[in-house]
Amino acid sequence: MTTRILTEAAASISELKANPMKVAMSADGDAIAVLNRNEPAFYCIPAETYEFMMDHMEDLELLNIAESRKNEETIKVSLNDL
Repeated sequence: MTTRILTEAAASISELKANPMKVAMSADGDAIAVLNRNEPAFYCIPAETYEFMMDHMEDLELLNIAESRKNEETIKVSLNDL
C-alpha cells in the first residue's frame, strides 16, 4: 500500500530515539516525517515553525469570520453612546 509523505525529509523511530535533537534540527526548520514500519507515524517540526503555523491558522480563522460578516447590516453607533 502506498502512503503519502508530506515532507522532503524522513527519519525512523529508531533514529529519533537515538538522537531526537539531531533529527528535529536536520531539516533546517522544515517538517520531518517520523516513520514507523516505513509509514508516517507523525511529523516533527521545530517550535518556531509550529508557532508560525499556529499564528497562520489563527489568521485564517479570523479572515473567515471577517469574510462571513462583511455583508451583515451595519449599525451606526455614537462613541458617546458607548
